Amino acid sequence: MNARRVRDIDYQLLPGSERKTTDIVIERNGVVVVRPPVDYSPEQVDAVVESKRMWIYRSLAEWKDLNASAVAREWVNGETFLYLGRAYRLSLTSGQDSALKLKEGRFCLSRDVIEEGGIAAAKQAFESYFSDKGKQRFCERVAYFAPKVGAKISNIKVKDMGYRWASYGKNGALNFHWKCMMAPPKIIDYIVVHELCHFHNRNHSDAFWNEVDKVLPDYRERKEWLRKHGASLDV
Repeated sequence: MNARRVRDIDYQLLPGSERKTTDIVIERNGVVVVRPPVDYSPEQVDAVVESKRMWIYRSLAEWKDLNASAVAREWVNGETFLYLGRAYRLSLTSGQDSALKLKEGRFCLSRDVIEEGGIAAAKQAFESYFSDKGKQRFCERVAYFAPKVGAKISNIKVKDMGYRWASYGKNGALNFHWKCMMAPPKIIDYIVVHELCHFHNRNHSDAFWNEVDKVLPDYRERKEWLRKHGASLDV
């Protein structure tokens, strides 16, 4: 990506696409990302960003409001953590044979994890747990939806993806953020279908959203839920 600036707007310029219009997106980390038509010069892209300046200001202000509601969790007994859209209380336990378990309606975290590795180790325990459970769920949901989309998938990985929920890579490889496992199942399905539809359309053109709509007619509601509540999907 190429960093550019127009007035007081910093943005990342992506390689051009085959679509006829410029795609401007505010990513989960608040970065403005712009993908123009393939034949646009950087100066032409600057002009488009300038013309969309007020929309970008409003979108960034909204992003700040949404992220202001992000939850700062404490690693103490009784704190709540999300899993598949439900909140579970944390219980610090002794003598547990694994770092983290979901048992009897509670997340049981070994005290040794906190005492020896601190918060970083506790977060890693959740990441490992969600990555492991996520691999199974994403494999199942991809297997269910791929035939409906007509997509062929070669590999599925669950990992930390920074500010992205998921990505469609080369040769049909799908990557999902482990934090997706905190969302309700219907939101996870939306993320899966979204990425599968990139098999036919690598951009977010009307044709792409039409493909999503064919599989999930209520995708707009799911997309909006993720936009509003995505900041709370964290540990």
